[in-house]
Amino acid sequence: MKVPSARMTITEIAELAGVSKKTVSRYFNHAELLSADTRAKVEAVIADTGFVPNAQARALALQRNFLIALVHDNSDRGVLELVETGMTEALAGSELALVLQQMASQDAAVRLRAFLDRLRPTGIVLLPPLSEREDLAELCAEAQVRCVRLGRVRGDHGLACDDRTAMARLVNWLVRLGHKRIGLVGGPESSLTAQQRELGYLDAMADHGLDRGPSLIVTGDNTFASGVSAGRLLMEVSPRPSAIAACNDEMAAGVLHAAAQAGVSVPSQLSVVGFDDAPLALRTLPALTSMSVPWKEMARAAVARIEAAPSSDDTQPAGAPATFEAELAIRDSVEPAAVA
Repeated sequence: MKVPSARMTITEIAELAGVSKKTVSRYFNHAELLSADTRAKVEAVIADTGFVPNAQARALALQRNFLIALVHDNSDRGVLELVETGMTEALAGSELALVLQQMASQDAAVRLRAFLDRLRPTGIVLLPPLSEREDLAELCAEAQVRCVRLGRVRGDHGLACDDRTAMARLVNWLVRLGHKRIGLVGGPESSLTAQQRELGYLDAMADHGLDRGPSLIVTGDNTFASGVSAGRLLMEVSPRPSAIAACNDEMAAGVLHAAAQAGVSVPSQLSVVGFDDAPLALRTLPALTSMSVPWKEMARAAVARIEAAPSSDDTQPAGAPATFEAELAIRDSVEPAAVA
């Protein structure tokens, strides 16, 4: 056997294995056309020589780079952190590398097109609210770049949890604790995810025959500042809610801040719950009860989709669930309602 060399080429590997150069390329590109015997020959030579293929040469041959881009608009740092962590874990030991691309909504299409043309990544993962845009998914399809969309997407093509059911479960739990006046800090009206979460709130409140009037619902934009503003408004409602649910943890943290400013004790005078269970939920005082969305699991599933079939098709691989279940993470920001 030839002495291992860091400068060996695919041609030399092919000669040692007694196969063609194209066969070795197919092996490295995970083609399914190779027989088990041929694959074993190539693997044996690679093991003996310690050969590592030149990533730049492979990228040129495949006309794509070994990159997965996580595309976001930075509107929810907590969700971004969870998804980035999940994708990083999934890519450990892989030939693929993760890059983050922030794009504002107003010029996302122009910037994504330029990014795809310039870097030719293996795959794109879109975070809400960008994942809800059909034009961005279509750009990826036109560029023949695998696109996976996280969160609620029209047509059920995204990886998401059932936000409506999850919010209804959260409100039902508050009702079981004796809360009858429950306010909601909603997300952006244009967001499908926010719409589903608000519908879940309305479903549960209607099921229990509780007031769900407009004075109990304030729209935010997923930011801490909007949570502060919404919290102030809801605490001016008479009678004041005994609990406030926010459609994400950033806004829930803003409600905690507004309560502290108003001298309202959490949770003895006001219970506060968030949604997503971002790392922020453990950093607030008191620690925030939140509906835990499995963003890390969804991120790992997104990577698996891209690795399994690097094409523009966004169909679901066999055995991979399209919908994930959220679970309640109970912490210190909630307690049973005081008996009137």
